[in-house]
Amino acid sequence: MTAEDPRWLSPGELRAWTRLEAVAELLPVALDQQLQRDASLSHYDYLVLAKLSEAPGRTLAMSQLAAATNASLPRLSHVAARLEDRGLLGRRRSPEDRRTTLATLTESGWRTVQATAPGHVAQVRRLVFDRLSAEQVDQLDQIALAVLTALDPDGRLEARCTATQEAVAPGRPHTPEGAGSQ
Repeated sequence: MTAEDPRWLSPGELRAWTRLEAVAELLPVALDQQLQRDASLSHYDYLVLAKLSEAPGRTLAMSQLAAATNASLPRLSHVAARLEDRGLLGRRRSPEDRRTTLATLTESGWRTVQATAPGHVAQVRRLVFDRLSAEQVDQLDQIALAVLTALDPDGRLEARCTATQEAVAPGRPHTPEGAGSQ
């Protein structure tokens, strides 16, 4: 085999890859449908609100929020403007650095996260965790971490750190106030 020859997937690898691709396509749609029905939010809208709910003072710099949600600043700004119009978050200049814009979850946004989180968690359980044994959940965690390490080697999304936080309070948010899970 030369350096140019592709390493084709074996039949088992191809089957696993095809199934992973299907999950990657179908899961976000299923999560969006539930969140649209229950709160008129997209999954990304909910992720933005959830990340703010977990932050100290329910506030993050827009650049931090963009990194935590794997979005460009223009995409986040568009979504933040829509959420701001709904009264779910507010934006203001940082008093420490006027070049920095801070996003803060409003009380209405906090109530929305609290009201929406139970249905979202129920959907995640119904679609994923209720179908797996405890051993399969551990395997899924290990597999996801291995793939995530290749996709996010710098840990920008902080997803590799959440396992430690989750071990303290399984299935519960990472804040003492108790926000919703992503």
